[in-house]
Amino acid sequence: MTTREPRTGGSEQTATESEQVVTEPEQKVTPTSESERTLFGGPLRYDMGWNKHDDAFLQLSLRSMVTRLPRLVGTTIRLAVEADKGALRLVTCAEIGRGVSQAVGLIAVNRVLTHLLGEGTTAERLTQAAPALAVAGGTALAGAVLRALSTAGTGQLEPKVERVATERYLSHTARVELAAVEDDEFHKLLDSAQYGAGSARRMVQYCQNVMNALMSLIAAAGVLAVLHPVLLPLLVAMTLPSAWAALTVARHRYLSFQAWVQHSRAGSLISSLLISTDAAPEIRVHNVGPFLLHHFRAMSQSQEAEQRRLARISARTGLIAAGWTGLATAAAYATLGGLLWTGAMALSVGGTAVLAIRTGSSSLENLVLQVNYLHEESLFVEDLHRLCEEAEGRAIPVGGRPLPAEPAAITFEDVVFTYRGKDNKKALDGASLTIPTGRIVALVGENGSGKSTLIKLLCGLYQPDSGRIRWDGVDAAEADRQELVSRVAVVGQDFYRWPFTAEVNVSIGRPEVPTSRERLEEAVRYAGAERLIEELPRGWRTLLARGYKGGHQLSGGQWQRLGLARAHYRAARILVVDEPTSALDARAEQQLFEQIRRLADSGQTVILITHRLGSVRAADLIHVLDQGRVVESGTFTELLSDETAGPGVFRDLYRIQAAQYAVDSPHIPAQNRHAPVRDTAGSDQ
Repeated sequence: MTTREPRTGGSEQTATESEQVVTEPEQKVTPTSESERTLFGGPLRYDMGWNKHDDAFLQLSLRSMVTRLPRLVGTTIRLAVEADKGALRLVTCAEIGRGVSQAVGLIAVNRVLTHLLGEGTTAERLTQAAPALAVAGGTALAGAVLRALSTAGTGQLEPKVERVATERYLSHTARVELAAVEDDEFHKLLDSAQYGAGSARRMVQYCQNVMNALMSLIAAAGVLAVLHPVLLPLLVAMTLPSAWAALTVARHRYLSFQAWVQHSRAGSLISSLLISTDAAPEIRVHNVGPFLLHHFRAMSQSQEAEQRRLARISARTGLIAAGWTGLATAAAYATLGGLLWTGAMALSVGGTAVLAIRTGSSSLENLVLQVNYLHEESLFVEDLHRLCEEAEGRAIPVGGRPLPAEPAAITFEDVVFTYRGKDNKKALDGASLTIPTGRIVALVGENGSGKSTLIKLLCGLYQPDSGRIRWDGVDAAEADRQELVSRVAVVGQDFYRWPFTAEVNVSIGRPEVPTSRERLEEAVRYAGAERLIEELPRGWRTLLARGYKGGHQLSGGQWQRLGLARAHYRAARILVVDEPTSALDARAEQQLFEQIRRLADSGQTVILITHRLGSVRAADLIHVLDQGRVVESGTFTELLSDETAGPGVFRDLYRIQAAQYAVDSPHIPAQNRHAPVRDTAGSDQ
């Protein structure tokens, strides 16, 4: 994933994604290399959510910066107040003190020059200038101390601001409905807002730089106004071209960085593929290395050409801007010289004015750049604020009606549900069924029939578009969501493999309670994972994360056992197992179904989802789904019977599977038909 890197100097800008690069007032399309067209069908572009901010930097003008500055500083101050008021006061007082010390220092320099350029012997002039020299030295020392205090305060404030912003982002994200996370627009906002915490941290530094530049500018302008009224317009006349130059050059640097990201994206992907452990076997078996290197070289050369082109543009623009700045500076100093020539200004005042003009000019240039940076970072902080506001409106509701302690059944009544962005095709279209508690209930059907969707509704991850899910007499839509989810444990074939220790991977099934070793041991015994834990290098403390020091990699079957242990550790009244034996061997599969049977006998409800229809023999009730509806329900024997009324969907699917394992099946070579075949479909053919 492309990340936004903080700036370490004035030439670095925020990484963004764009198919077009603006090099002049009009837009020009960046050429697409032949390699990009061959490999990706065109420019490789990620939609990271923050793309909408690409041109925000380019739209900034001197006028807009002046009007936006108070709001940007206010945003930073609010975050800093929440993070650490003491550190904020330290930075503010230190920066104000620095501005005052600079002003006093300039006035002291003026007094020094007045004495040094006055009448008398050298010794007399130095003696007269000594007090002013002491003041100038004292202000320099005070400025250094205040700078150190400001740096210390900023260093203390930055990580706290980032933590506060990150916690706000994560806490709001964790509380939203699953439907919100899967909504494209909301997810784009999530992608953009995740950069808000880092931007908030950088805004503290930029805001400090803005305050420093602003206080220096005010100090220089104040001194010039005291020395001679005409000097203040001189400062403006000299520094406005410099400020315009700084903004122009910064824009071109920003554009250059955009172009670098645009042209390096595909090359970076190829370089990562060449060192990828997942792609390594095929790269070597099919000799793909030279092919990828060829395209990497081609795209790198395209990137280099683009960099040369933008470098020439930046150099030309910088030269023009420097020329205007030079003319403005010459005009300013010519006016100052005229004042000195005519005697309208003393030589000592002129010397001080030169220092003040140089200080003010440098401060204004720095102010322009820092406000640019501050503005750009504020866009992502605003995204974070907007995310928090939207997340509040889409948060999982708190409270509700209590569920029955021991419900007799969970009933779906004409439930309809449609995923957003799925062409309005109903995943469930009037599904009605009953799940008796304390039994094994199987959900079967072809892919897309609605089995997984039904389970997500049962777990409270989604709410039906219409219809009801009732726990005895309580509508699940009115129930306490936290209590509802605590009643259900789910283990699927694609359950999440946490990059933590084996102990955490199991105990995370019930993270709100203290970890119990007895409970852990019971869970792994249920999943048949005792030997797995014993053989791990560090036992329960083994890190199950590939690519980390001491990390250990498990096979698919081993992970599935841990997933089953996790679900058992949760100790929920309802256990949902989705394709639980897909990565288990035949013996382990048989043991698992025996354990599931024992769970049901002890009163736990087990909901089994599987494509292996022979595996549902032990189910007390089977619901067959097709196109979002329940088309058949009954026991294994009833659904296989030719005499049972109904469409016979289960019977037809079962016979198709059973035929694959028949001795005389056309799918088995003739020379192998005498060999015994295990009937995983459950048929004794």
